[in-house]
Amino acid sequence: MPEQRQLPNQDAWGELYPFRPNYFELSDSFSSGCRCHYLDEYSEKCPAAETRCLLFVHGNPTWSFHWRQLIVSLRGQYRCVAPDHLGCGKSDLQPRPLSLADHIDNLLSLVEWLDLRRVTLVAQDWGGAIGLGCALRASDRFERVALLNTGAFPPWFIPWRIRVCRWPLVGKLAVQGANAFSRAALKMTTTRKERLDPREEQAYLAPYSDWSHRAAVYQFVRDIPLSPRHRTWQTLEQIEAGLPELGRLPIQLIWGMQDWCFTPECLERFMQHWPQAEVHRLADVGHWAVEDAPELVESLLADWLRRSEEALT
Repeated sequence: MPEQRQLPNQDAWGELYPFRPNYFELSDSFSSGCRCHYLDEYSEKCPAAETRCLLFVHGNPTWSFHWRQLIVSLRGQYRCVAPDHLGCGKSDLQPRPLSLADHIDNLLSLVEWLDLRRVTLVAQDWGGAIGLGCALRASDRFERVALLNTGAFPPWFIPWRIRVCRWPLVGKLAVQGANAFSRAALKMTTTRKERLDPREEQAYLAPYSDWSHRAAVYQFVRDIPLSPRHRTWQTLEQIEAGLPELGRLPIQLIWGMQDWCFTPECLERFMQHWPQAEVHRLADVGHWAVEDAPELVESLLADWLRRSEEALT
């Protein structure tokens, strides 16, 4: 087994993340040799090769820890795969600043390497665009989509709290130097401030403990396109153009309606493309729905998986 990255304070929060590490070595031209960490959890009574797969794709500034409760709950019925994007979690650092298109390439490489089939995408934040971009390029491998507070289209607004983090020098020093983006996320992504205990906060911050390990957090912020001149604007346009193609699949949208970043207007935009989607509006929940209302999200997802599976068989 390859040496795994040891994160700070793991003795304090490690029991919250009771998973075996796995690594996939990328082989493309720019990141050859870089290792992507991922979780691959399933019951021995339900062999992975014969089990439908849930592919959990995280956003910024989180990592696969974000999905821990859903994985523990669902790994008895499904194969649960949750990668850390390059530069995030326990994965290697980025060899250069990566774009949305690069992250899609990396996720697709992992999906193909593991030969994942009958995949249900479960994604949040940046994970939505990354996961949907992957699904559009490997549509024969995906059979369902479940999204939580995300976007997959060029943004028509950028919250000031995000814009500040993009300011030259000031933004870089705040995000990559002071870890302000990650620390702010702990307070601004839930409506119930008591939802995250100190161990959970330590776990969310653990991968981003120094300047070099915060580079990916800053790059995700920089990759938010403000105009069509930005390289990621076109990538998002292409993903949005492909959304109707995915409309043939069972789709669930779970939305924290108090999200100031991916606002209810983002949900409405998805619904324009997917009017048949099953929608759950969580009135008093913020951006991190899995932290704000973990039991409710788990129940909604598990029930939808069961019902939609009956329709697929």
